[in-house]
Amino acid sequence: MDEWEIDKPLGRCYGTGRQISPGEEYFAALVETEEGFARRDYCAEYWEQAKPEVYCYWKTKLPAPDQKKHLFVDDDVLTTFFERLEKETEPGKVNFRFVLTLVLMRRRRLKYESSRTEGGAEIWRLRITGTQDYVEVINPNLGEEQIQQLSSQIGQILQAEL
Repeated sequence: MDEWEIDKPLGRCYGTGRQISPGEEYFAALVETEEGFARRDYCAEYWEQAKPEVYCYWKTKLPAPDQKKHLFVDDDVLTTFFERLEKETEPGKVNFRFVLTLVLMRRRRLKYESSRTEGGAEIWRLRITGTQDYVEVINPNLGEEQIQQLSSQIGQILQAEL
């Protein structure tokens, strides 16, 4: 699972197949499939009735076709996704969590404190900004190209290009 392919929003409810109208609120979600994470968009009615099982989700509005791209998720959603990946050991998910760490550091939600080597792996210790709590993240020593690829895929999750 080193390569992630997250679908862009299609403006269609995954549960009903109904077209989501510009300006309409809907739920964007990541679901875990055999191939990895997949994006699914659900209209609010379907979401409330079916309560689909998802890994992570956020509520947003479908922009008008001529509207500029904007971020669909805030730092709290990114942090929740980061936390959900904490116990994952699959290399692709470890890589994804590390890139989320870099994003959260850039947004000043995490602050690097120290690192140590354990079992051949470099482990970063980071403080959650505004708290005395710490988290640990495995540094998978990704190359620049891998970081750019994963960053791009995170961007696909966060932004709409309809």
